[in-house]
Amino acid sequence: MSLKNKIDFAVVFAVKDANPNGDPLNGNRPRTTYEGLGEVSDVCIKRKIRNRLMEKGIPIFVQSDDNKLDDCSSLRSRADAAKLPFNDPKKLQTEACKKWFDVRAFGQLFALPSKKGNRAQGDAGEGAGEDKGVSIGIRGPVSVHSAFSMTPVSVTSTQITKSVSAEDPKPGKSRGSDTMGMKHRVDQGVYVLFGSMNPQLAVRTGFSDEDAATMKSVLPRLFENDASSARPEGSMEVLKVIWWQHNCPSGQVSSAKVHRSLKVSPKEDMTVDIAFDDIKGLKPEVIEGY
Repeated sequence: MSLKNKIDFAVVFAVKDANPNGDPLNGNRPRTTYEGLGEVSDVCIKRKIRNRLMEKGIPIFVQSDDNKLDDCSSLRSRADAAKLPFNDPKKLQTEACKKWFDVRAFGQLFALPSKKGNRAQGDAGEGAGEDKGVSIGIRGPVSVHSAFSMTPVSVTSTQITKSVSAEDPKPGKSRGSDTMGMKHRVDQGVYVLFGSMNPQLAVRTGFSDEDAATMKSVLPRLFENDASSARPEGSMEVLKVIWWQHNCPSGQVSSAKVHRSLKVSPKEDMTVDIAFDDIKGLKPEVIEGY
């Protein structure tokens, strides 16, 4: 049984002396908007959701190389190991959604190359049944926005010394073992992300009320087991999760109105006060962070 009623949700989290999401096109500095607001991309957030789901033993298709539960070296090898029927797009969607939580939640583009070098159809010597690769899109019912800070953030950059050279010196030239590098951090900020779950799309992927409850259970723990040198333990914390359960598939009001109804007031001690505009018949559930 697929998701019965529309769901909107929000996650309010704090960042202190951490780089929540580095921008590779800007020297890995924390992402910011032109107005100076801190930003964490939706891709980054989905990665953390996937990791928390994997900790529960839930099968995930898009696994990162540094945190995977199988020996597959690529998405293609993982799809092949599952014996997906690439010649039947409808059956592939059904089986992929049934097997992997993230596929039936977020959707997935199965743009997988041929195992024989991506030869184009009609190349000389190509048989009628030869593998030509596959490109099949699945649209998921769960959408996750990028997170933005409530106020402009201050970014501090620190020069560091690396005690080991990354490369050997050129012949005839000596080189010290110390090289210089940079680390960046957001001094502090309170961020908010929004998301929605759409019953109309859930019908196609089989995303259920039980799946929604599973997602709800991992959001308060979004940053647990996520520490790194850029994000030390305790530097990122979920403060509140807000969950709006509508009473019909299309929702009592639009997601835009639901999201605007949340009022977040950051405090100096990195906690928040929250309030809501009244939406008749739609009461938010407030869940404390882990």
